[in-house]
Amino acid sequence: MTAYILRRILYLIPTFFGATFLAFLIIQLAPGDYLTQLELDPKVTPETIARLRAQFGLDRPIYEQYLLWMNNLLHLNLGYSFAFQAPVLEVIWPRVVNSMVIVIPSTLLLYLVAIPIGVYGAVRQYSLGDRILSFLAYIGLSVPSFFLALIAIYVLLQIKFRTGTLIFPVSGMTSSGFEQMPPLRQILDIAWHAVVPVLVATANDIAGLSRLMRGQMLEVLGQDYIRTARAKGLAERVVLYKHAFRNAVIPFVATLGGLLPSLISGAGFVEVVMAWPGITPFFLDAIANQDLYVIAGFLTVSLVLLMIGNLISDLLLAWVDPRIRYE
Repeated sequence: MTAYILRRILYLIPTFFGATFLAFLIIQLAPGDYLTQLELDPKVTPETIARLRAQFGLDRPIYEQYLLWMNNLLHLNLGYSFAFQAPVLEVIWPRVVNSMVIVIPSTLLLYLVAIPIGVYGAVRQYSLGDRILSFLAYIGLSVPSFFLALIAIYVLLQIKFRTGTLIFPVSGMTSSGFEQMPPLRQILDIAWHAVVPVLVATANDIAGLSRLMRGQMLEVLGQDYIRTARAKGLAERVVLYKHAFRNAVIPFVATLGGLLPSLISGAGFVEVVMAWPGITPFFLDAIANQDLYVIAGFLTVSLVLLMIGNLISDLLLAWVDPRIRYE
């Protein structure tokens, strides 16, 4: 197994350089850059613009800019944010932490809820409970997460207008006077604000994952070895969870590689709609401002986590599926 891991790591090296160069090239294809916007400011002189271009290497060819950026990256320096006048890592990390407040609980809740629902739907196929869950799943698949967030905000505001009480906040991450609160109160305040974004971010994914789990279980339960296990007199619980479930869950193990980058990628437009100060609104602002090194740095971190996650998922696949062997 050690030789397999080392070989996979060696394969990842050219993948890393190729993917980062492609991402850097695509970013550069956009017309202009952050300093182009400064040229429209009459307070900034052309000499200042030229000095800044030379300082950040923006006056060089693209391949030289990439080599300069890669040299900094190998020294764990993601670059410098033009818009925030600070190192990229210092700018990105607080937003990543804010996003993790939503993403980690929603990911755990997703698997804890979706997989049992899928198994139930397969075992109780076409029952009343299965039909109700399937109907809700189709609704969940058809409603985008940002629209679901708008519906949640509307419902909470209607409750407030009728009762005078806001059950959960509809925007933001903290309450007013957050800095003066004791540490435990700050944690509870953030958790209170995170309830609705977590539920909204989870609801849409539960629908798809539960339907996938149901389909996988139904396919496995129709296999010959399941009928053989039942014919041998094995308990139904053993047939379902030791034989059927272990094989049905294999496709989910293969997708675990995407969990690591998703932890820092944020909750998507849910953060935008609910004014959560996560990575998605920040990344959209970086694109609008053409903040080159912020975009490239975030994509690079996501790429590294994706490669590590895929390696871990391959190892887990070999552990779950005995038919897979390291070569």
